[in-house]
Amino acid sequence: MTISRPDRHFLLAHPAHFLALGFGTGLSAKAPGTVGTLAAVPIYFVIQILDAPAYWALVTVFLLAGIWICGHAGQALGVHDHGGIVWDEIAAFLLVLPFAPPTWWGYGLAFALFRLFDIWKPFPIGWLDARVHGGLGVMLDDVVAAAYAVLCLMGVSAWLN
Repeated sequence: MTISRPDRHFLLAHPAHFLALGFGTGLSAKAPGTVGTLAAVPIYFVIQILDAPAYWALVTVFLLAGIWICGHAGQALGVHDHGGIVWDEIAAFLLVLPFAPPTWWGYGLAFALFRLFDIWKPFPIGWLDARVHGGLGVMLDDVVAAAYAVLCLMGVSAWLN
C-alpha cells in the first residue's frame, strides 16, 4: 500500500512514524525536508550542552536508529524514501551544526549548505540515493550531504581565521 500523503493519524500510529516524520514537521505540504531540517535546531541547542563524547554518541544513536526508523516508516508508507520522512535530515544536520560559527549567520550558512547538498545531490550523494535502498539508503545520502556541508564550513572557518 502506498500512502501519497501521510496525515496526523499515520504520524501518531507508531513511535517510528512520529520520529520519521520529524515530530510532525514532515507533514508540511511544502518543503518537508527543509522544515524537518529546522526541527534539528532546537534539538541541537538542548544537546549541545553535553560534553563532546556524549554529544557525538547521542548523534550516532540518532543516525543508527534512523536506519530502522526511516526503514519502518518507508515500508508503512510504501515508498522507501517518502518526502515526509525527515528523520534523516534531523539526524544528519546534527552532524553539521557543531562546525558552524556560533552566530545567526553561521547557523544560517550551515543550514543553507546542508540543504543545498541534500537537494542538489552531487556525486556520490545522487549515486547512493539511487542505489542504496531501505533505511540505510535514506540515512546515507544525508550523512554525505552533511559531510560536504561540514567541509565547506571548515573552509569558511579557515578563511575567516
